[in-house]
Amino acid sequence: MNGARPLLELTGATVRFGADAALDDVSFRMFPGEVHSLMGENGAGKSTLIKAVTGALPLDAGTLVLDGEEVSFATPHDAQRAGISTVYQEIELLPNLSVAENILLGREPRSHGMISQRRMRSRASRILADLGIDIDPASILGTHSVAVQQLVAIARAISTDLRVLVLDEPTSSLDLDEVAELFRIIRELQARGVAILFVSHFLDQVYEICDRVTVLRDGRLVGEYLTRELLRIDLVHKMLGHDISDFKARQREPVVTPEAPVFLSARGVTAARGITAADVDLGEAEIVGLAGLLGSGRTELARALTGASRLDAGIIRIEGQTVHLDSPRKAMSLGVVYSSEDRRAEGILAELSVLENITLALQAHRGVFRRIRPARQRELAQSWVEALGVRPPDLDRPAGSLSGGNQQKVLLARLLALSPRVLVLDEPTRGIDVGAKVDIQNLVGELADNGISVMFISAELEEVLRVGDRVAILRDGRVVETVRASDVTVDSLLALVARPDEQEG
Repeated sequence: MNGARPLLELTGATVRFGADAALDDVSFRMFPGEVHSLMGENGAGKSTLIKAVTGALPLDAGTLVLDGEEVSFATPHDAQRAGISTVYQEIELLPNLSVAENILLGREPRSHGMISQRRMRSRASRILADLGIDIDPASILGTHSVAVQQLVAIARAISTDLRVLVLDEPTSSLDLDEVAELFRIIRELQARGVAILFVSHFLDQVYEICDRVTVLRDGRLVGEYLTRELLRIDLVHKMLGHDISDFKARQREPVVTPEAPVFLSARGVTAARGITAADVDLGEAEIVGLAGLLGSGRTELARALTGASRLDAGIIRIEGQTVHLDSPRKAMSLGVVYSSEDRRAEGILAELSVLENITLALQAHRGVFRRIRPARQRELAQSWVEALGVRPPDLDRPAGSLSGGNQQKVLLARLLALSPRVLVLDEPTRGIDVGAKVDIQNLVGELADNGISVMFISAELEEVLRVGDRVAILRDGRVVETVRASDVTVDSLLALVARPDEQEG
């Protein structure tokens, strides 16, 4: 950076959990007015480094220097007072309070000992206007989209003396226009001299917005690179330690033909939350990808087909027989299981062990009077841990301590323990690294090869095409077209997804 002094510098950072080093002698630096990416597989040490910088974890060795002075933060609050703020993937604001109350929470202006709502709204309005965000500061935060809530979280961060901003997977739930708005604000903060740490698994976005990238692997520093000088294939190689071609790509011809039997069929499915007269078919051992813009109804259709949401109208047939999937339990009894896009709220039970997470659904399905013997639970969980390559293969480890990719494998193990016929996966690779992502994609292909029908939802169109045999395109709560994956490219699929209704036909 032309001899400039780093704004933040971590030297020789080591963090241990028992005998294991989550960070091992890692050095890291950020300069004023730059956007810096931290890259690596899940488990590489990214989250640990962020926690060490933001006061959530103490260093066992090493030093942290901020603006030329050595610092030590006992809590995240200490880091925030020093000008280091974090906006997490799961937004940690209060949706029942107003936008203004969230921005100034804990720092509310007072008059005669009482909180002044007028002054709070006025101050929040200036902060929002300073970022070019046009929303009512008096409106309730929970009424806004995830994208707006993230912008409010950033506004809260800059309402202090912000010097370093950490953005942890900030675009995972945003559409293209919302990503563009976020990037506009990032560039505005960059121009003010704020150092921004941008953590994302979307390589396109890293290369669009980031000046430099630091790569970690197995808790160690691989290197620091200028983004413009590092080819994407080389970045992936540095993250994985081997070439991406070492992973087997799914190489099989689509099993669905016009004569192939349909296993699950939905006609005129309508649900209160965003689905209107949707039709879709899923063949035996077929993978159907669902593609659509944010808000198109992908998740709503998945929930309607699996009993997680009640139908207002429509018919669902399994092997030609009309069924009433009025609850997830009923769906499971018919071999239809669902994995939610919200792994944190509706997936992994972080405090329970890997074993307990894997056997949970099967035990619930059997009921309290048909307990699975502990030895059988362990045998079952161990078989799935080995089959899916969960790492580390420790059945008694809290599932929440695993990397995102391994948590997803535990969730898949839970569903596969039910011996399903239909697997509906909503964003199964969101927020996981490129290696784990390919693992999951290949696993889905193997499941289809073994006779399981899969509905696969992803915001990444390239992934939908790589995994799916056919792609159902959703727009405004309806399936408007279904195409063979081999007949379209990412660009042509994007054109179909984004085409206005009036251009159809």
